Amino acid sequence: MITTIVPFGLLLSGAAVVVLGQMLMPFNLGLMIFIAPALLLAFVAQIMVRSAYARGNQVRASMSGYAAARRILDSSGLREVDIEQTPGHLSDHYDPRSKVLRLSGEVYHGQSMAAVGIAAHEAGHAIQDASRYVPLVIRNAAVPAASFGSNAGMLLLILGVIFNLGPLLLLGIVLFSCVVFFQVINLPVEFDASARAKRMLVDLGIVRAQEMSDVNRVLNAAALTYVAATLQAILTLLYYVLRYSSSQSRG
Repeated sequence: MITTIVPFGLLLSGAAVVVLGQMLMPFNLGLMIFIAPALLLAFVAQIMVRSAYARGNQVRASMSGYAAARRILDSSGLREVDIEQTPGHLSDHYDPRSKVLRLSGEVYHGQSMAAVGIAAHEAGHAIQDASRYVPLVIRNAAVPAASFGSNAGMLLLILGVIFNLGPLLLLGIVLFSCVVFFQVINLPVEFDASARAKRMLVDLGIVRAQEMSDVNRVLNAAALTYVAATLQAILTLLYYVLRYSSSQSRG
């Protein structure tokens, strides 16, 4: 289900879209082959993330993830944004409804380059929210339609193919387009949060510029998973559009 609160770990795994491929495998081998490039990219990105996180977790930082996030938020005039510890592995996220930044235990307490990088990324989302960053506003507004489209749309697509019902397939395409739109608009949101994180970590003296390589690896690998998830959504939509066009031409 799509929400405005996207845990860092969920985005790292690309699970928001990859799970669709796993769910559809028994129904449509053709689809799995069609979206194979995106699945391969997601697999490679996950390996890169795990490797970068493991490496960055071994490099000591000057402060904990909590302290880094707190300094970034305070320097941006966001002292009212609380930081809480939340259970789970890489369950880090910013909650725009409660104005709370929630960090997993390993990031909250961790004094590593990986921890401060992830914490800074989430703080970047809080800054986006406070400044009304346009792509974030659009993404949040698209959540209801994308959430409905990810469930009802996929069901209609599957039923449309199984029963060869063109109108049902077309309706599924329209609804799933909302998911694709959400994934596309999410790219600048996540890229910008990482860019803010990298810049502020250096500007505030949390990490020296020459020591940013491990932070960059973690956030750049995460960016690749966002691209993979978006590519999979686009290819999934394109596959069903082609199926619909083919059925119409035969009819």
